[in-house]
Amino acid sequence: MKTFDLPDLGEGLQEAEIVNWLVKEGDTVKADQPLVSVETAKAVVDVPAPWAGKILKLHGKAGDIIPTHAPLVDFALEGEAPASSAPAKPAAAAKPAESKSVPIAEDSGTVVGSMPTSTTLVAETAIIRKQQKKIPAHVKALPSVRILARQLGVDLSACEPSGKNDTVTADDVRRASGGAGDVRAVAPGTAPAAAWYPPAVRTDVKYGVAEPLRGPRRAMHATMSKSRSEVAACALFDDADIHNWAPGQDITVRVIRAMVAGCRAEPELNAWYNGEKLERTLHRQVDLAMAVDTPDGLIVPVLRNVDAKNSAQLRDDLNRIKQATRNRTVAPADMKDPTITLSNFGMLAGRYAAPVVVPPQVAILGTGGLRHDVVPVLGGIEVHKRIPLSLTFDHRCITGGTACRFLAAVIKDLERAV
Repeated sequence: MKTFDLPDLGEGLQEAEIVNWLVKEGDTVKADQPLVSVETAKAVVDVPAPWAGKILKLHGKAGDIIPTHAPLVDFALEGEAPASSAPAKPAAAAKPAESKSVPIAEDSGTVVGSMPTSTTLVAETAIIRKQQKKIPAHVKALPSVRILARQLGVDLSACEPSGKNDTVTADDVRRASGGAGDVRAVAPGTAPAAAWYPPAVRTDVKYGVAEPLRGPRRAMHATMSKSRSEVAACALFDDADIHNWAPGQDITVRVIRAMVAGCRAEPELNAWYNGEKLERTLHRQVDLAMAVDTPDGLIVPVLRNVDAKNSAQLRDDLNRIKQATRNRTVAPADMKDPTITLSNFGMLAGRYAAPVVVPPQVAILGTGGLRHDVVPVLGGIEVHKRIPLSLTFDHRCITGGTACRFLAAVIKDLERAV
């Protein structure tokens, strides 16, 4: 008998969660045949069989979290008699948990800061009124009387006017309402308070139940804790005026191009920093991590060598990453070793933020929601479209001046017409 341990899946993580087994005890498998689907921090991957043989024991079940290098499968190798009396290697302690499969929602078309939408189809129906009465323009009534009519649901055109010059009075409205309930007096020109109804409670949430963090959320806990303890974060905010952009510009591609311009102007932000050794490594190649929001948590795949690609190539890479993220098929190698990160949180909400730097990186740029701002132009004012920018950097190894020059280079490139 031989025991196959959970291998290091290449993300530097210490554990993985079993999604589902692709084999069962007693099955005969071939080498490289998929055995089990496991979820790491950011992807669901299939683990292949290292040998051909018979499955004697599966360690763990769906929902269990298995540490790296812990027993996963016991094999009787091909041509070897199963040792039924041999003691099984003890399984690693794993806390079973309820596994709930949540389908990845369709992306609304964005990549950075993906905005997932429900897969439920919503049909909109128009309401057609065959007989809709309109208030004739000649109906005369004071504003307070019109408000009273709305409160009582009375059509002013149906009231018999008794006031001077055929003006509809409050008493006329009350008579037309048939004496409907009392209404508080409303001062002329004052609109009544709108009715408010509490929003419906979401039914897809387990309230009052302690649940363990899993997958991307579990990894987020570790990453954010590491950032908090290691990085001296400092943030800068500014806006890029894109009023002069030519029509049809790809916003995400333009932002990536601008970040490359910033890295060329100030290479110190396209770098890794080792705080223990006080060592910094600057990178010529720009490997850009893209923060993508999904129902399961934040997933951060990496676009490789964006500094050497044209607009069409970048868009192809963005589409590929969007699809892989949606299907949870991002390869572990596609989430390793970014040199700088982009977060487009503004696709969801927000103008400015202080995005978190993930070590060993030293910088992250966030883009807020596009805004139409009033700006001074040649002694007058105009309304221009602008992109809010938020740059967080590690002040242990990046000076404020360096960060400012990087952001200035990003803005300069974004404000080019093409």
